[in-house]
Amino acid sequence: MKFNVTLATALVSTALSMSITAPLLADEYTTNKDKWYAMGVAELQERLAQVQNTGRAKNIILFIADGMSIANVTAGRIFDGQSRGEEGEENFLSFERFPYLALVKTYSSNAQVPDSAATASAMNSGVKTRSGVINVPSHVPVGSCEAAQQGHPATLAELARVDGKAIGIISTSLITDATPAAVYAHSPSRGWMFDAQIPEEESAFGCLDIATQLLNFGPEVALGGGRMAFFPDSFSDPEDDTRTGLRADERDLSVEWMARYEKASYVWNLEQFNQLEIENTDHLLGLFRWSTMQYEADRPSDPAGEPSLAQMTATAIQILERDDDGFYLMVESGRVDHANHGGNAYRALIDTQAFSEAVAVAARMVDLSETLIIVTADHSHVMSISGYPAKGNPILGLVQGVDEQGNPTHTPSLAEDGKPYTTLGYYNGPGAIDDGIEGGRPDLSMVDTSDRNFRQQAVVPTASETHGGDDVSLYAIGPWAHLFSGVMEQNTIFHIMKYAMDPVANMAVSDAGR
Repeated sequence: MKFNVTLATALVSTALSMSITAPLLADEYTTNKDKWYAMGVAELQERLAQVQNTGRAKNIILFIADGMSIANVTAGRIFDGQSRGEEGEENFLSFERFPYLALVKTYSSNAQVPDSAATASAMNSGVKTRSGVINVPSHVPVGSCEAAQQGHPATLAELARVDGKAIGIISTSLITDATPAAVYAHSPSRGWMFDAQIPEEESAFGCLDIATQLLNFGPEVALGGGRMAFFPDSFSDPEDDTRTGLRADERDLSVEWMARYEKASYVWNLEQFNQLEIENTDHLLGLFRWSTMQYEADRPSDPAGEPSLAQMTATAIQILERDDDGFYLMVESGRVDHANHGGNAYRALIDTQAFSEAVAVAARMVDLSETLIIVTADHSHVMSISGYPAKGNPILGLVQGVDEQGNPTHTPSLAEDGKPYTTLGYYNGPGAIDDGIEGGRPDLSMVDTSDRNFRQQAVVPTASETHGGDDVSLYAIGPWAHLFSGVMEQNTIFHIMKYAMDPVANMAVSDAGR
């Protein structure tokens, strides 16, 4: 095709004649006219300055916000900014400042939409499993101890232990729940948290409950909820004497924990946690609730008191960093998932904010030249952000759009049924059941949608909102963080962490296998 100079000249002349004003030079525009232009230049400079770290990762910290979808991240970012009086959209959560980013596929070996057991297993053992099982091969049926005893993949924590590294596990859920259990346990059922949950015919094949596996693995730090799995039925819970332990074997695993180590501590409330002599503690077990720990929004009202996720993270690092060989720490914000299951965006976003704070604390405490930090989710949820709200509109509020000139209306937008609606919603969940009334959706005009107990409206009525099958985001900083890029399989996270722990040795193994 021949280039037509006359036509090109005419097009340029036409474009210039249509311009409202002559374009400014880039630096003048940046300085004087547009803050977003300046922000774009600044972000470009940050990316140009990035230097890939190919050193050995002495330490690895894997942060998992259970169920934190990309919509959850965006809403959490805006909520975090608005909680400080900002509009919110320009805010960044702590981990969003990390230089490397990937999208992670979350399906399990048998499901498009997975559970936490399969996804956490993929990250910790490098293989995909069936939903409902923990760190066993994908051919093992759920609940089959005999099949599970035929062999299983080693977890990253087990490999790190061989290298002499210290191990830490933190969760605001039960410390025996699926995500934390994937660090240290192998089980054909995520439900086998204590001995009484294993069917007698299956226990005959030698499978151990998850709490016993935690004790046997012996991490240097284990902090979370779930006292029920560690105490016998003769035990009365210190926060609620109507509750007992649930072990049928009459073992008190807290006593056994203390007996195993010279410098061991067991704590169950905030006062004991704050009084810890960290320099004299090599093994710390903290079980702060009979079941799951409190949502962050409710934590201050807990009579016995619980440490925050950031406090637990800081204490764990103080203990683990004393190991000259380094450490592997997994930190889970488990209740982001639970709040989303309840269709309750308020608590999900508060816990996301607390999760971001924990990441920030860790990043400040460690040497990032020798510590790989990974922040991700195990799976998504069906939260959505929609409705054309104006910039700065409260993320938990009713949608208020803009007029024809692009200015905020400051009045609620109405759906086709003549009623307002919120920016955040769920595709399915209890919001469609609990809020359902004859004649269609309830009118939210006089409802405080930012109340901590408000359930966002949902389309499909389900007792519990479900997981989503979409990809989740991953953020990384430190040695070999640049390997996290593009769209990747979830089990590849394990292989990158393993490689980063000892790149020279792993490179030799890789070369030998070619």
